[in-house]
Order: sequence, then structure tokens, then C-alpha cells
Amino acid sequence: ALIDVNTPVGGVVADDVAKLAVIKTYLNIQSEAYGTVKDKAPLKNVPAGYYLCVDKGVVGDDGIETVGPGEAYSLYVVEVVGPTVIEPKKGTVESDKKVKDINDSVSTDYTDWEASADYDIGDAVPFQLSAKLPVDYANYETYKLTFHDTQSEGLTFDSSSVKVYVDGAEITEGFSVVAAKEATEAEPAVPGPGDGCTFEVQFADVKAISAAKAGSTITVEYTSTLNDKALVGSAGNGNTMHVEFSNNPNHSAAGDTDNTGTTPEDTVVVFTYKTVVNKVDEKGDALTGAGFTLYKKDAKGNYNVVGEEVTGTDLTTFEWKGLDDGDYKLVETTTPAGYNTMDPIEFKIVAETNGVISTNLTNVFTADVEAGSLTADIENTKGSILPSTGGMGTTILYLVGALLIIGAGTTLVMRRRRAEEN
Repeated sequence: ALIDVNTPVGGVVADDVAKLAVIKTYLNIQSEAYGTVKDKAPLKNVPAGYYLCVDKGVVGDDGIETVGPGEAYSLYVVEVVGPTVIEPKKGTVESDKKVKDINDSVSTDYTDWEASADYDIGDAVPFQLSAKLPVDYANYETYKLTFHDTQSEGLTFDSSSVKVYVDGAEITEGFSVVAAKEATEAEPAVPGPGDGCTFEVQFADVKAISAAKAGSTITVEYTSTLNDKALVGSAGNGNTMHVEFSNNPNHSAAGDTDNTGTTPEDTVVVFTYKTVVNKVDEKGDALTGAGFTLYKKDAKGNYNVVGEEVTGTDLTTFEWKGLDDGDYKLVETTTPAGYNTMDPIEFKIVAETNGVISTNLTNVFTADVEAGSLTADIENTKGSILPSTGGMGTTILYLVGALLIIGAGTTLVMRRRRAEEN
């Protein structure tokens, strides 16, 4: 039977999967092993005959301690002629998770895929999951692959945004997206994945996708909205994934769902920040009656309002939560009675990839990295204030003064002429 399966057909010799299928008809591979071959400890005095070499034990266990996730079994060795050194192929899947970032005060373009990002609450955040198929992919009859993605409470998954690619080319079939849905008048509620993750992208059999091959990269891209439950500050809002994959080519028949392994978990973090203003009088005491409006600069240089004016009769502390990095302007749009309106303050929120926050106005704002905040005490003064140097008010004063001088000079000249005529 092995001679038959080894006979070339059209110049092509059957692969090891076909040979193994023949061997399974003659050999009970679940029977007791003849012996064990270990590194540097060969099995001696073995009689002539046919042998089948099989991985011993469980993937991830070297007999002493668990090695870790992301391993896979090798296909049984089905042809040995003479002294042979067996080195199993690396049959594991490589997975990765990334997020894109953008500073919309500077550009409308996203950065490359990164390990962290910062956004305004309400923004749609782009994420990417990827899995690289193993080099021994051809040894499997069927191949199961599932992306498991778990999001923090501050992120809301958009199932309609999911796109899937094989080696950069989008596919629309061969996978399914499983995510929980709340009940509506038109449709009942849909439970989420059984393992408690936020959603899964499931490939029942990657072999059914013609574009997939050994070494191919399967990519999932989607967006989630940063919502009002997002954590502000260095704690960030995590998003974790792992990939479940077929890991035993010796048992990969259709319907076999037990022989799978998982890749190590990979997490990316989305940060968001806040600005806090304390209104005080000349003595440093809390002052009521003010109202502030915050503006953010866009990539075209225009300032756009961030929410509505923050004001209140007894309010002395004003907070804007869920801010991205970028350029901002703080304007006092309601001034306490008897006090002067402050000049607008333009400042930057500067964020590092690890969630560390800072600003260009260190003499005005105090940064708190853990809280993710920039805080300032804004003082109002009583009485009148002369227009600032170079302002329109100063120009008007100069014009009025010049006119008064000219008028006085003209009056003096006319009086002298009249006196001379008389």
C-alpha cells in the first residue's frame, strides 16, 4: 500500500498526509508505544522493521513544567531510511494586535499600527488583529482559526466595521463574527462568545479559503468607540486578544474541534485625558459665577468648541474629561460680576506612548500622570484694566489722543490769528 501511495502520479509524489492515511489503516496509533526516544538518550537494540515516530506527551508540557502557549504538534514521521535526525517543523501560529493613533490638531492621517494610542471620548478607534499561518499548514486536512478579542468597559465594539484580509486582499466569505447584541423590537438578544470575550472572528476551516497558504497572514480590522466609561489617565483602556488554532495535523479531520492551541495574549492600550480649571479671586479663594468654553484646534488651524459652556451658579471647579492630545484654547465665556474677563489661554496636551501627559504651559498647568490631568488655578481680578499692549484698545487710545492733540493745536492757532487780527 505504501509503494502504491509513493508511486508518482503525473510526476508528483503524495505528501506525508496521504502516507499517514495509509499507515492508519494498518496501525493502531493509540496502542502502547514500543519505546521512547529522547534527546541524547537513543533507544538501543531496536530490531529491524517499520516504526512510526509520534510526539510523546502534551504540547506545552516537557514532563517537568509547562513551557507556555503557542505550541503545536508535528506530523508523525512516516518515512525513515537509515540513521535519521528528526527536527520537527515550527508548526505554530504567530499573532499580533495593534491600534492606530492620530493627533487631529496636526493631521488628518493616522499613524502606522502601534501598541498604544490616545483619543477623545466619542472617537472611533481603529484596531488590527493578525495571525500568520504555520509552515506546516499543508499537513492539515482542515484548519480551524478563531480570533478572541476582549475589550475593556470603556470601548464599544462596532460589529459592522469588521473587515478581513488574507495577505492584504479583502475577503467577505469563509468567516463569521460572533458578538453579543441587545434585544430590539425587531430582533431578540444574541449572546456573546462562550469564553467571555467581547467578540470572536471564527474560521471553521481556513482550508476553504483558496487564497490562504502556509505563511499567509490573516488580518482582521475593526473600530470601537471610546465611550464615557473610559478610564482617564495612565491606567488606560486595555484591549486584549489571542488566537485559537488547530495544532495537531495528525487529527485534523472535519468536525474535529478538540485539537487546538492558543497563542500568547497580546494587549494594546487606549489613553484619554482631562483638563481641570479652578476659579479663584486675587486672594486665591474659590470664586463662583464664572463659565468656561474649551476649544480644540483642527488640522486646518480652526478652533472648534469641545462640548457646551461649563458653568453654574455655585461652580468653582470646571472639568473637561476624555481629551486627546492636541492644541486647545480655554475661553472665559461668563465672567463673575465685578471682575475682569481673563485673556484666552492657548495650550497643548502632549501625550507619550505610555500614557505620560505633559503641556507646553508648565507655568499655568500642573500635570498629574496617574490621573491623566492638567490642572490650573485661574485668577480673576476686580476693577478696570487698561487694554493690553498692542491690542485694538491701545490703538484706539492712540488715535483718540492724537485727535485731541491736533484739535488743541488747531484751537490754539486759530486763537492767535484772531488776536493778531484784532
